[in-house]
Amino acid sequence: MLGTSVIAIVLTITVPIISMFNSMGRAKDTNEFEHLIAQLQQGSIWSFYAVLGFLYIAVFLIKNKMHQKI
Repeated sequence: MLGTSVIAIVLTITVPIISMFNSMGRAKDTNEFEHLIAQLQQGSIWSFYAVLGFLYIAVFLIKNKMHQKI
């Protein structure tokens, strides 16, 4: 459990920063989500890291929330 918590903390810090820096170079007529999807389609590593990181954090939070109710 400690290892997953450490991973969640690291992702919580790094994913938004990486997403923000890589979204600065997007085209003027696209929003951040459209840019992320376009980068995923092009196979950009940072976009996979961001999506997987956000999913990990979401699953981690939901799992902990359900565990607390029991």
